[in-house]
Amino acid sequence: MGNFPGVTVDKRSGEAKISDSLLANIIDLPGTYSLYPRRSDEWVAYNILMNPGAKEKPELFVLIVDASNLKRNLLFASQIIDLKKPVVIALTMMDIAAKKGVNIDVPELERLLGVPIIPVNPRKNKGLAELKKAIDQTARHLYRPPSWNFADTSQLANDAVADIRRLFPQISDYAAIHYLIHHESFALDNQTQDKIEGIEKKHAFNHTRVQADEITQRYARIRHIMQQSVVESDPKEKQLISDRLDRVFLHRFWGYAILLAVLAILFQSIFWLATYPMDAIEWFFGEFSNWLAGILPQNWFGDLVVNGLVAGLGGIVVFIPQIMILFGLITILEDTGYMARISFLTDKLMRKVGLNGKSVMPMISSFACAVPAIMSTRNIENKKERLLTILISPLMSCSARLPVYIILISLVIPQTYYFGFISLQGLVMTGLYLLGIVMALVVAYIMKWFINIREKSFFILELPVYRSPRWKNVLTTMIEKAKIFTLQAGKVILVISLILWVLSTYGPAEKMNAIETKYAQLITEQPDQTETLEEEKNSALLENSYVGILGKSIEPAIKPLGYDWKIGIALITSFAAREVFVGTMATIYSVGGGGEDEESEATLREKMHAATWPDGSKIYTLATGVSLMVFYVFAMQCMSTLAIVKRETRSWKWPLVQLAYMTVLAYLLSLLAYNLLK
Repeated sequence: MGNFPGVTVDKRSGEAKISDSLLANIIDLPGTYSLYPRRSDEWVAYNILMNPGAKEKPELFVLIVDASNLKRNLLFASQIIDLKKPVVIALTMMDIAAKKGVNIDVPELERLLGVPIIPVNPRKNKGLAELKKAIDQTARHLYRPPSWNFADTSQLANDAVADIRRLFPQISDYAAIHYLIHHESFALDNQTQDKIEGIEKKHAFNHTRVQADEITQRYARIRHIMQQSVVESDPKEKQLISDRLDRVFLHRFWGYAILLAVLAILFQSIFWLATYPMDAIEWFFGEFSNWLAGILPQNWFGDLVVNGLVAGLGGIVVFIPQIMILFGLITILEDTGYMARISFLTDKLMRKVGLNGKSVMPMISSFACAVPAIMSTRNIENKKERLLTILISPLMSCSARLPVYIILISLVIPQTYYFGFISLQGLVMTGLYLLGIVMALVVAYIMKWFINIREKSFFILELPVYRSPRWKNVLTTMIEKAKIFTLQAGKVILVISLILWVLSTYGPAEKMNAIETKYAQLITEQPDQTETLEEEKNSALLENSYVGILGKSIEPAIKPLGYDWKIGIALITSFAAREVFVGTMATIYSVGGGGEDEESEATLREKMHAATWPDGSKIYTLATGVSLMVFYVFAMQCMSTLAIVKRETRSWKWPLVQLAYMTVLAYLLSLLAYNLLK
């Protein structure tokens, strides 16, 4: 989970062995700068820390404090300490603090704060044993919370605090302040809520004044602590390499040029690096299918395994290399600190269309998957900007679209190279991603005039220092994402492939029997045309199967886009998950293919390339391929995304608006693309 505030949008938990006698359940909460929450992600942490109705009841706090930004981090640390629960501070970024010329006297800082402080470097596994020891000792009450407070509650609201403490004797004086301020958000019965309201009125409790006075008191104490325990050199004397790099990466011109170059390299690499593993996977599944066809019985079961199960999975596994490369490169951008710079660079542009720089992170995350990206919008305080970000995030081309793009680009775009290394296919891929980005900005600009929420927003961002990527983390992320993609997509594809096989193998008995009888007679009469007649029979059976009937019913609506009924079936099934498009096409073309001839050994791309209309003209022309790619750029074909939008907006109104505008946009722009290119 990210440690930067706003990155994590939910809590994660897991067990850890702290010592031989202590097994701890660790809850990792989102980062926050203060115990006064504003964003949704801060409320996640606040509810665990303060809400008496929370399911989890933490017995000990491990607080991560950034040594390079100590003054700001000590505000939150002092608030946690004042809750009078056991606290251990893990002091990170000591190396960055040293580079800034900041020298921290850890024992003195520990004495002044009254809690154990352990310097750690998680990247190098340093200090973790000492941290575990401090946790163990604190859990056994060898360390006790300090008796004094950083903020003097007697000066803030002494009488009101005393009355709250009579209601809740187990809480600290400082926690009583929060009961007065945020009790409406706590899980308390109506009678208790009324009592707290009565205390507020009785003592004329002023939320804003108390909060302001508290922060003033804390910073006065923190200033004293810093003077006693920290030596800082003149900031002008120390200029980190990050500052020098930012002069280039955040430059008014070169910053944007570098950003476009980074994105271009990202998408070029998806084709360039993945060619060989893709070819190897295609060869393996081809050989595996042939081997299975040779040993399995020539009946419905063998057909189900080869043309249903293996064809469906083979159509998706081949794209795992691109998925791994995409996630690996995105992880490198995040680890190095460049991703935060992208937010900073794009804030000015975002504001013109009704968003702000914080919208960029969810939009970039949408390149992987729109579901966690939409959840991450919780860190956007402004309701209108958050809603706009939710509505446009699915326009970013997620990893589920990648297999669709790849197979269509390889079908209709030639393998041309400019200057010997710039791939035309890679440029088209970049164009598809940029098309989604540009349209997202256009949609946001239009929608901002229709969403009637007036609320000012500010963009404040902590820029992390540039660091070398953690290659182990990059590799782990690539493997984990590939595993998740394979297992999650594989389950859906497996079920849909099997259903499709049944629907494409069976149909109305009368029609199917008539076709079998007709072609049996023709083969008897024309034995020299057996191979051709078998192919015609398979195509006729598929066309008259249940899936063929479904496809034919929607063909009039999609034919203006250049699509046949087989593509129509893929459009319907891929609403469950976009990547199912490839598995669907693999199943349909396997079922509709010939028997044990050369064509049955062809790859899916070759079969699609050979597909024709009844008049003999090719289906997958440049116009059809581009139209289909444009459709998948804009279409909302993801039930999971609609479900998460409903959960985040707490209404069916916005998911339905999203589904409607994206479907209309996809249809109209696909129609335009087809007619311009045909």
